[in-house]
Amino acid sequence: MLEAYEIKKDLEANDLEVVVTYEERKKSRHKVKTAQGIDLGWFLERGHVLEHGEFLQCKSGEVVRVIAAQESVSEVVSQNVLLLTRAAYHLGNRHVPLQIGEGFLRFLHDHVLDDMVRGLGLSVSHAHKPFHPENGAYHGSGGHHHHDH
Repeated sequence: MLEAYEIKKDLEANDLEVVVTYEERKKSRHKVKTAQGIDLGWFLERGHVLEHGEFLQCKSGEVVRVIAAQESVSEVVSQNVLLLTRAAYHLGNRHVPLQIGEGFLRFLHDHVLDDMVRGLGLSVSHAHKPFHPENGAYHGSGGHHHHDH
């Protein structure tokens, strides 16, 4: 089994890839098979979400490129910035991982959340796309924010 303990960025393309969901990319320790059928385990610093295009450096020297899997997502597209902002606020209030883009919001498909967003006056469509949510304001600080006095 390949074992990865380190994340690298901006390496040359290589032959090994692992296609993983957002839930898998959040895990600091995980076992999976590469797209080539090789067992891979990663043991990473807690709190890091693997990003599409990053590389896992294996202790044996191999490098495995991370590919964000296609997932069932709900997508809200609108040119009405106020309505999109309102939807983002309500989704954030429920601690929903949320991808925010120019004129759209995307979250993992959930019919209850879809209904809530429709209730705000927006339409929701479903798709299978890679999911890249915001890391959050407290990412990397253990979830707690401290003010200096």
